[in-house]
Amino acid sequence: MRGAAGFLTEREARFLALAAACAPAQGTILEIGSFKGKSTVGLASIAARYGLGKIVAVDPHTAPSVTDPDLQGQASSWDDFRATLRQAGVEAAVEVHRAFSRDLAPGWDRPIRLLWIDGDHTYAGAKEDIDLFRRHLADGAIVALHDVLSTFEGPIRVFVEELLASDGFGPAGLCGSIGWAQYRPRDGRRWRASREALHRRARRLIPFVQRGRQPRGLAKLRYKLLRALVPHAPPDPGSWVRAVS
Repeated sequence: MRGAAGFLTEREARFLALAAACAPAQGTILEIGSFKGKSTVGLASIAARYGLGKIVAVDPHTAPSVTDPDLQGQASSWDDFRATLRQAGVEAAVEVHRAFSRDLAPGWDRPIRLLWIDGDHTYAGAKEDIDLFRRHLADGAIVALHDVLSTFEGPIRVFVEELLASDGFGPAGLCGSIGWAQYRPRDGRRWRASREALHRRARRLIPFVQRGRQPRGLAKLRYKLLRALVPHAPPDPGSWVRAVS
């Protein structure tokens, strides 16, 4: 993954690999938002190593929108994405869909063990992604969103309002800017207290980024202070596995 262009930090990449390898659910790994393939390489490598089948990567690879990474004059990330998979030797482990997630969803009929959302960072876009695929989550699946602690409205609101606020999910937390929760529709209420404690801290960030606002001046300093109070250290792998098993 280090050799691929992208925006995951190393601790985020390690956590994503942990979630892919150890999610205690049967099904497919679905990546929404691939950019140039950094997370795709990591997920595909894990899937190939542990016999998890092909991962599914969906991204239109179009010119950047307001919340997309800067392509620095390129019209598309498609060629770089394909080159990344080829150089990493994981092409055979990836089922690629050059499309929007909303185009893939109508024909989707597979259970999902890991849903990795790193696509449209607007609130409408991020909420659409969870709404489209939530019914396909296998019991015990992990949902992970990137840039929850960045200044985009979509990931933080979906994490707080759709995952932490729901008894359909159990253990939850953050690693770097990845917010994650385990789908536990039968017993998620057992983790309500810990989710509510995280909810109280994380929701304070939402007013700073709602409606596309970017915090500036004193507001930016206050945002950074409140963000620092949200626990987001890398988990101990063994403890994390025990928590979700």
